[in-house]
Amino acid sequence: MIIKKIAFAVLLGSLGTTVQAEQKFQVEDIEVKGLQRVALGAALTHIPFNVGDTLNEFRISQSIKALYKSGHFNDIRVYRDGNRLVYRVYERETISEIIFDGNKDLKDEQLTESLDGSDIRVGETLDRTVLSGIEIGLENFYHSVGKYNARVTSKVTHLPRNRVNLEFNFVEGDAAAIKQINIVGNEVYSDAELLDRIELTFDSPWWNFMAQDRYQKQTLQGDMETINSYYLDRGYLRFKVDSTQVSMTPDKQGVYIALNVSEGETYTISEVDFIGDMAGFDKTIRAINPLQAEELYNGAEVTYTEEVISKFLGRYGYAYPKVTTIPEINDEDKTVKLSISIDPGKRVYVNRINFSGNHVTADKVLRREMRQMEGAWLSNSVVEASKAWLMRLPYMETVEFETKQLPGEGDLVDIDFTVKEQPSGSFTAGVGYGSQTKLSLNAGVQQNNFLGTGNQLGLNLSTNTYSKSVSLSYTDPYFTVDSVSLGGQIYYNEYDAGQANLVEYNNKTFGLGLNWGFPVNEYLRLNFGVGWKYNKVSQLQAYEQIQTFYDIYADPQHPDELEPFKTLDLNMGLSRSTLNRGTFPTAGSQQSLTYKMTSPKSDLQYFKVNYDSKFYFPLTRNQRWSILTRLQLGYANGYGTVNGHDQLLPFWENFRAGGADTLRGFENNTVGPRAVYRQPQPYRGTPDPTGSGSGCCLGADQDGVYASSRSVGGNAIALAGLELIVPTPFLDESFSNSVRTSFFVDVGNVWDTEFNMEHYEDLVPGEFEKIDDYSDVGRYRSSAGLSIQWLSPMGPMIFSFAKSLKEVEDDDTAFFSFNIGKTF
Repeated sequence: MIIKKIAFAVLLGSLGTTVQAEQKFQVEDIEVKGLQRVALGAALTHIPFNVGDTLNEFRISQSIKALYKSGHFNDIRVYRDGNRLVYRVYERETISEIIFDGNKDLKDEQLTESLDGSDIRVGETLDRTVLSGIEIGLENFYHSVGKYNARVTSKVTHLPRNRVNLEFNFVEGDAAAIKQINIVGNEVYSDAELLDRIELTFDSPWWNFMAQDRYQKQTLQGDMETINSYYLDRGYLRFKVDSTQVSMTPDKQGVYIALNVSEGETYTISEVDFIGDMAGFDKTIRAINPLQAEELYNGAEVTYTEEVISKFLGRYGYAYPKVTTIPEINDEDKTVKLSISIDPGKRVYVNRINFSGNHVTADKVLRREMRQMEGAWLSNSVVEASKAWLMRLPYMETVEFETKQLPGEGDLVDIDFTVKEQPSGSFTAGVGYGSQTKLSLNAGVQQNNFLGTGNQLGLNLSTNTYSKSVSLSYTDPYFTVDSVSLGGQIYYNEYDAGQANLVEYNNKTFGLGLNWGFPVNEYLRLNFGVGWKYNKVSQLQAYEQIQTFYDIYADPQHPDELEPFKTLDLNMGLSRSTLNRGTFPTAGSQQSLTYKMTSPKSDLQYFKVNYDSKFYFPLTRNQRWSILTRLQLGYANGYGTVNGHDQLLPFWENFRAGGADTLRGFENNTVGPRAVYRQPQPYRGTPDPTGSGSGCCLGADQDGVYASSRSVGGNAIALAGLELIVPTPFLDESFSNSVRTSFFVDVGNVWDTEFNMEHYEDLVPGEFEKIDDYSDVGRYRSSAGLSIQWLSPMGPMIFSFAKSLKEVEDDDTAFFSFNIGKTF
C-alpha cells in the first residue's frame, strides 16, 4: 500500500520528526511499525487518543512526546495515509553486557551499583543521553582523590537483534602527590604541631608506606575539621579557616596546599545555664553536666555534654530529645556563657518488636533475650542491652536494629531487629601431627540450636588414636521464663593413655548427670550439677607418684587392674560474661570459677577447683584489632582417709597441658611431670663350678631411679596467654565475623604438689634421664605462633602454627595442628 506523504511536517527539536500537516480529521486507524521488543499494546498505551477521536497537529505532537517519554525509542516519525496514522519507531538498543576495563580504584561491583542508579543495567534499554554524564561523574570522582589525569570513555558495540555491548574504559593514572602544605596565620601552635595531627602529609620518608601523601579532597576537608577542633578544644572559640588554596603543577602530578587561619584568643566559661524542659530530671542533669564556670572553653566537652544528656533522657523513653548549646560570647572580657537548651520531646513507647533474617531460629528464642519490652517506653540503653544478649548467642553472626516511628503516631515506634545466623551445628573432624604421635584423627557432631529452639543437643561421636567416646546431652537455657536452665547428659568413654603421650593405662568410663543454672544478674550466673560416674582402670603400669594409690586399690588377682570406682559428683560454678559476641568476641570479659567434689560416700573422695578468665581489649574503634589475655589456674586433691591412708586425687583426674586447647606449640598432654620409676639394683655372687653364680639384689637404699619420657599430669596447673587479634590479610571486612587471625604467646605448666622428690635424692640415677628434670616445677613452658580460625558451614575450624620458645630435653614440640569443631 502506497502511503501518501502529504506534509503537515512538524519538526520537534532536533529529533527530526516528520508529521503531515493538515486540518482536523477523525482518525480511523492507528498503526505502529518498527516494533521489536516492545509489545504493540504497550506502545499504544502511550498514545493519548483512540480510533474515532478528532485530531489536530497539536494532539499528534503530544503523542510523539508521550512515546519519547516512555523511554523505549530513539527516533519516532509519524505519517498520515488518509485518515490513518502510521508511527514509524526505532527502538532503543537493549544492553547485552556491561564491560569495565582498566579500573583499579573502583571495583566492578561499585561501578555496577552506580550505573544501576542511572538505570543502566543488563537487559534494559540504553539511553545514550546519560552516558556523557556518567563519564563526567566518574572523572570527577578520580579528581576528588587526586587523579587529575584520569579519563573515562564509553564505547557502544552493536550486536544482532537490536542489542549492544556497553564498555567503559578507564585510564586512572597516578594520584597527584602533595609537594607542600603551608599554614598561614598560626602563631600559638607551630606548623609542625598542627601538621602532625592531620592525615595528609608531604615529603614522607620512603619507609613510611602508611603516609597519606596523595591529595584527596575529602581528606583535606576532614583535616580542616581536625585543626578546627584542635583549637576549639583549647578555648579558641573564634578560630576559623579563612580560605584554602589548592594549586597544581602543570603536569598535574603535584599539589601545593595553603591554609589561611585566624586563631583569635582563648575564652573562659562564665556561666552554664539550662533552659527548656528537663522532664523532671533537673537535679540529675545538672549533676551529670561536666561543664563548669571559670574553666577554659572546650568544644569536645560541649559536644560530650550534649550526648550525655541525650543518652540519659533516652534511657527514660525520650528517644528524640533536642539538646543544643547556645554560646553567648563576650569579646570584651573573653568569656562565653553557655545556655544548654533541652527539649525532650514526647516520651516514646514501643509498639512492636520485629525480627527478620532468622530463617532457622524461632522468633520466641530471640524474643526471650529482649530486655526492651513491648508496651514499655523506649530506652536506648535497654535496646542496646537486648542487642548484646542476641550477639552472645553462639548461633548469631551479626545483629542490627532500627527504630521506626509509626506514621501519624509521634509517640509510638517499632523496633526492627535484623539478624544474620551462623552455623549452629558442627561436624567435628580433625587431623594433627606431632613428632611422637605422628598422625591423629578425630570426628564428632554437635548442635547448639536444635530445630531453631535455642536448646543445645549434643550427640558427640568422637574417635582418635587414644580415645573413643559417645555422649548425648541436652540443655534448655530457658527451662523457666526466669532464665533458669536445665540440662542432662549421658556418656561413655574408652581412653588409652599410652597413645595420648601419657603413662600406659586404659580407662573405661560411663556416667550420667543433671545440671541447673540460675541467673544472679544480667552478667552473673550460678550453676549446680550432680552426676554419677563409673571408672574401670586396666593395663596400668604403676609408677612412684601413684604407688600409694595403687597399693590401696589394686586388684590382687589382676595386678595391672584397679577395683572399679563409683562416685557421686557434686558441682558448683559461678560464671560472668560481658562479651560483645558469642563467637569471635572483640571486647568484654568472661570469667568462670568451678568447684567439683565427690560425695563423702563415694569410692573416691577428691575435689577440683578451676578458675578461667579471658579479657578482650579493643585497640581500634571498629574493634578489628584487639588484645586477648587468658589465664587458667587449677588445683585438685583428695580429702578424708581410706584404710588409714589419706585420700589422693585419682591420677586420671590430673590436669594436663599441651595442644590446641591449652598450650599451643606442644603436643597433647606432653607438658608436666614425668613418671618416676624405682628399680632394684642386682649383683651377681661368686661363680660356682658350673660357671653360674648366685644372684641377689642390693638394699632398697641402692635402688636405681629414672624418669620416663611420658607425662603423668599433676594436681596443679597455671596457664596464661597473650594474643593480638588482627584483620585477616586479603579478606574483606565482611568476613571479620567468620574468620579470625591472631598472633599469640602461650606460657604455662603443670606440676604435682604431693609428690616429694627428696625421698629419691640418694638413690642411683637411672640411665634414661636426669631425675632432676622429672617434675617441671618452676620450669614454665612457652610458645608463640599464628592462629587462623574460620567458622565454616561444617563448624569451627582452626589452623595454627606454633613453636616452643625454649627447647627442653624430651619435650615433644608440635609445629602444626588443624582442627574442625574445636571450642574457642
